[in-house]
Amino acid sequence: MDRGILLSGGRSLKSSFLIHHLIGLSAFKKPTNPALTAEGKSMTYNDMGRRVAAFARGSIKLGLGRQERVGIYLEKRPETVISFFGAAAAGLTFVPINPLLKPDQVGHILRDCSVRMLITSAERQALLSNALQGCPDLRHTVLVGEPSPLFPAALTWAGLMEGSSVGEADLFDETLLGHRVIDTDMAAIFYTSGSTGKPKGVVLSHRNMVAGAKSVAAYLGNHSGDTLLAALPLSFDAGFSQLTTGFHSGARVVLLNYLLPRDVLNAVVSPQGHWADGGSSLWIQLSSLPWPSSVTEHLRYFANTGGRMPLETLKTLRAHFPRTTPFLMYGLTEAFRSTFLPPEEVDRRPDSIGRAIPNAEIWVLREDGTPCGPNEPGELVHRGALVAMGYWNDPEKTAERFRPLPPGAGREAGLPLSEIAVFSGDTVRRDEEGFLYFVGRRDEMIKTSGYRVSPTEIEEVLYDTQAVGEAAVFGVAHPTLGQAAVAVVKRRPESSMSEAGMMDFCRERLPAFMVPAQIHFRDASLPRNPNGKIDRKSLSLEFSDLFQKPGP
Repeated sequence: MDRGILLSGGRSLKSSFLIHHLIGLSAFKKPTNPALTAEGKSMTYNDMGRRVAAFARGSIKLGLGRQERVGIYLEKRPETVISFFGAAAAGLTFVPINPLLKPDQVGHILRDCSVRMLITSAERQALLSNALQGCPDLRHTVLVGEPSPLFPAALTWAGLMEGSSVGEADLFDETLLGHRVIDTDMAAIFYTSGSTGKPKGVVLSHRNMVAGAKSVAAYLGNHSGDTLLAALPLSFDAGFSQLTTGFHSGARVVLLNYLLPRDVLNAVVSPQGHWADGGSSLWIQLSSLPWPSSVTEHLRYFANTGGRMPLETLKTLRAHFPRTTPFLMYGLTEAFRSTFLPPEEVDRRPDSIGRAIPNAEIWVLREDGTPCGPNEPGELVHRGALVAMGYWNDPEKTAERFRPLPPGAGREAGLPLSEIAVFSGDTVRRDEEGFLYFVGRRDEMIKTSGYRVSPTEIEEVLYDTQAVGEAAVFGVAHPTLGQAAVAVVKRRPESSMSEAGMMDFCRERLPAFMVPAQIHFRDASLPRNPNGKIDRKSLSLEFSDLFQKPGP
């Protein structure tokens, strides 16, 4: 049995190579430390290790084959987390499914990757009844919570775990668990939000996820005394990384299901909170709420992932908790995380997404594959251990995004095998000191009057009015401009600024070709995709005929 890396004197040092080893190593070092808290109840690393091992053995008893898919369609709860890591420990592949998805969307994911076992609840199972009829590969359904007479054939969570416990929670011993896998085997499939069509399944290996946990924990300085608030969806790569980063560090992760931004605020201001991580849209909502001054005493840092945080939002948050360290990060599901801005640089360049994270290299390339010069916009290309394995069962889209590095971009010419990097589709620029700045997504850039315009650049100006709670800018077909920029804004309740006043503000700060053709106020929150980001795509469809000439 592999007990780890042997050192002099016969001592053993366990190391994390597979994703469930993150829990195993912390259980080995700090077995009684709290690992996971949900609704006020906690379990230790030793308890979690035992439950993960029990799930793995229970899954193998059902006859699941190596790397077969296990779908998890639950809200944040301990069983959700145990299912993720237990499936990995069994040598299976887990598929997190956003609990906000509708039955048809869930059915698409289950069919697309041929899920064999589904972990859900009786309430969710009832909603899925019609969708599951089109999932012939599904063999087992495990219901968490109270058993239901509506589904007598379904296996209960207790039934899966019963008789599968082990005397020692040793997640390094594959003979106790399931199929043998190595770090380059797939561990998970994360489905994108599907704002431009059906969701795509991004395949992540054990190596991708372990390398990501180690890299992020390194620059955030996470340790076993931290408490990490898991507010983002666990089906979102940034949300899931709150688990992997926390478990790698031996920290405690608190699961939060929230309905309103104020629920997140209440959790963050708890004296037990040490870290809060959120997407830019969540921080925009939180910044408008009143924060108690005491929060800065215990909140060690806050982090932003996904889209770039508007400068006005960053200023507001720093005023709320001036002694809390901000970490501004950029990432994409296909490479987990790519860049972060060191906190000491935030005052000097608050609009930067920083430099490459540890164990990654970032290039800015032209369309012909040659490197861009300083401040020249180009595509962000990520190479290293965090680059995903491609899109599940989609060779065409995989070939578009995952491509060999061009000559001169990180690989010596004498190496006969090419290296695959991920081409992000995001336009960035790099300044003379090597810091990166997000310009926009290539598929969201507005092409107006012969110019390419970044919607985020216009949104920044709208937020600068301090009258805006949420803003989205997008391009709409225009008979003479090609596209016209249109802004949809949710105004702050305390603001009296009119649409005309906001347009004048934009004219003062933007060149004429960047000024929105129209600004529309909304009372309700702007629509969001399942990952919580403002959905520009649905808004652009809503306004698609805005400038069309009326028929005869």
